[in-house]
Amino acid sequence: MLVAEIMDLLDASIVNVAGPALEESLGASSVGLQWVIGGYALTLGAGLILGGRLGDRYGRRRMFLAGLFSFTATSLLCALAPNIEWLIVFRLLQGTAGAMLLPQGLGLLRENFSGPELTKVFGIFGPVLGLGGIVGPVLGGGLISGDFFGLGWRLVFLVNLPIGVAALVLAWIFVPKRPGDRTVVVDTMGAALVAVSCGLLVLPLNQGQEAGWPLWTWLCMAASCAGFAAFAVQQRRTAARGREPLVTPALLRKPAFTVGLGGIALFFGGLVGSQLVLTLFLQIGQHFTAGEAGLGNLPLAVGTAIGGAVSGAFLAERIGRAVLQVGPLVQLVGAWLLWYELDHLGTSFTIWDIAPGVTVAGIGAGMVIAALFSFILAAVDDNEIGSASGVLSAVQSIGGSVGVAVFGSVFFARAKTGDFTGGFHRALLVQSALLLVFLALTVLLPKKARPEETMHAGAGEAEKAGAAV
Repeated sequence: MLVAEIMDLLDASIVNVAGPALEESLGASSVGLQWVIGGYALTLGAGLILGGRLGDRYGRRRMFLAGLFSFTATSLLCALAPNIEWLIVFRLLQGTAGAMLLPQGLGLLRENFSGPELTKVFGIFGPVLGLGGIVGPVLGGGLISGDFFGLGWRLVFLVNLPIGVAALVLAWIFVPKRPGDRTVVVDTMGAALVAVSCGLLVLPLNQGQEAGWPLWTWLCMAASCAGFAAFAVQQRRTAARGREPLVTPALLRKPAFTVGLGGIALFFGGLVGSQLVLTLFLQIGQHFTAGEAGLGNLPLAVGTAIGGAVSGAFLAERIGRAVLQVGPLVQLVGAWLLWYELDHLGTSFTIWDIAPGVTVAGIGAGMVIAALFSFILAAVDDNEIGSASGVLSAVQSIGGSVGVAVFGSVFFARAKTGDFTGGFHRALLVQSALLLVFLALTVLLPKKARPEETMHAGAGEAEKAGAAV
C-alpha cells in the first residue's frame, strides 16, 4: 500500500522538470505545461472525497485494485502520448485514477491493523508518503537526463509500470477481502458540482494570460464561484433529506474551519506554485539540465524537512498556534533573501547562489505543513474528523493546481521577454502577498492543535471522506 500510494503522490511533482523536454518533443507551450502539471492535481483533488465514498460502498480492496490498475494504465497512456493535447487528457485521467486509489490506503490500514500495531503503522505512513513530494523532481530529473533507451521524458511515466504491476500482484495476493457497505449512497450530484466548479476555476487561470483575459475567462470564474455555492446548498439539502452528503454541512458553519480551508488553499497554492517557478527558472532561465534542476530542488526539500521536524517535535506543542505565524514569517525572510540573491547573481550561476534563501523558505514552509491540519481539525467535533480531513486534503490538492496556473502565468509573462529574473521576482511578490493573507487568517484558528491520538482515532472516518493525512 505504501509503494502504491507513494507512486500516486510522486506523480504530482515528478513532471515539474519535464518542461523543456516536452517543449522539444511535443511542442508544448507554457499553457500546455501548466495543464500537464496542474491538471493532475486538479482531478486528484476534485475526486478524493468521491474516491473515499466509493471505497465505503464497493469495498476498499476492490477500489484499491481498480484505482491501482487505472493509474498504471493511464501512466502508460501518458508515456505513449503523441502530442501535448493527448498528454493533458491522459494526465487528467491519471489524476482521476489517483483519486480512486489514494483514499483507500488509510482505510485498508484501519481494517488490517489495530492497537499498538496501528499506531506504529501511522508513524511510518505519514513520513514515507511525504517522500513523494521530495523525491519527485529529483527522480524525474534523473530519468529525463539519463535518457535511457532514448525514451527521455516518457520514462517519467513508464517508471510507474513495473511498480504498479508488482503492487497489483502483491495486493491481489495479500490484501484481505472485505465487502463494502452497499447501503452507502454515493452523492454523484455533489461530486459533479465539485468537478465542474474546479474546472471552471482552473481553465481561465491557465488560459487567461495567453488569451489576453477575454470576457469568457471572467464568466468562467464567476460561474465557478456560483458552482461552489450551489454545492454548499446541495449538501445541506442532501443532509436534510436524510441522505449522506459528501461533506458534513455542519463543517461549513464552523468559522474556524472555513477560515482553515481558505488558509490551506492560499498556503499550498503559494508553495506548489513557487516550487514550480524555481524549477522553471533553473531550467529555462539558467539552462540547467533536468537532472540538475531536480537536484536544485534539494535545498527546498532539506529546509522543509528541517522545519517539519522542529515543528512536529516540540515547537507546535510549546507555542501553539504561533507556530503557524512564525512559519510564514520565516518563509517571507527566505523569499526576500532569495530576492536579494537573484539581484546579485554572478556570470557563472550555480544553485549555491540561491540555496540560502530557498532553504530558509523551506524551513518556514515545513513548520506550517507539520502543524496546519491539526490546528484546523481542532475546530471540528470528533465525529466530523473524517469529513473534515477529506475536505482539507481535497482543497490542498486543488489549491496546488490553482497555484500552478497562477504562478506559471506570472512567471511566463516575463520569461517570454527573456526576463527570467523578473518573472521570479513577480512570483515572489505573489507568494509574499498570499503568505501575508494566510498570516492574517491564522489568528482565527484554534490556539491549540488537536491531540495526535484523537486524529488517529478518527482516521477510520477520515477514509470515508478520502483523507490523505
